[in-house]
Amino acid sequence: MDSDDERGRAASLAGASEEPAVDDAQAGPPSRAARGRARARAALTTLAEGFLEAAPRIPVRDLETLRRHFPGLGPEELADKLVNAATMGTATVGAGIGAAAMLPTPPAMPAELASETIGVALIEYKLIAELHEVYGLRAPGTLRQRAMMYVAEWTERRGIDFSKPSTLNVALGGRMKRELRQQLMKRSLRNLPTLAPFMVGAAVGAVMNRRDTRKLAEQIRKDLRERQVPWALLSAEEPPSALGAGEPGADG
Repeated sequence: MDSDDERGRAASLAGASEEPAVDDAQAGPPSRAARGRARARAALTTLAEGFLEAAPRIPVRDLETLRRHFPGLGPEELADKLVNAATMGTATVGAGIGAAAMLPTPPAMPAELASETIGVALIEYKLIAELHEVYGLRAPGTLRQRAMMYVAEWTERRGIDFSKPSTLNVALGGRMKRELRQQLMKRSLRNLPTLAPFMVGAAVGAVMNRRDTRKLAEQIRKDLRERQVPWALLSAEEPPSALGAGEPGADG
């Protein structure tokens, strides 16, 4: 794939969230660029819907489980372990996609790009949810509501105070879905270099994903520390968290 194709895909993705300004009655047949933008917008919408559908099904460990898996660690040490595991995971995804781009006959790049974007997003979503457990700040609500709140944090790239009703409305409303599509677009654009032939695809993909995941984790942890609830103050009578797939009676 030559550099013109890469620039063309970037332009299509960048325009995917912009609505046409021309009135339908005055517009002629759609141009090639307009058709490209429409396809990119549809692809991003599909990605966003897939992310929202998959997030509630991602198994997330509650605090009790995390402490059992990492005995003897305090909150910051445990959070470090989670971040390290997530950065390794997203680096592996980036390396795999980058390596695929180096093949003599690379696979369909849009599909590979979508796979990397959604794969990284779900790893980072799981990290955000488990960091909330570590800092004693599990989001309120049902399984799906909690998932949407954590997706909102991934979209905003920061920790959100879910105790405020206004933030709940943002997390569960249509605005979040629009912003999610825009964030997925940005993530896809950042991933484009890993798909360029004749580059060090695997190394580029791994380094970029590791860097971006760590940066996201640092911001989320910074925001959560400001509202952290010590483990000793967490209610011993709180019902077990049902953050994983297959929760009895959980809404979808």
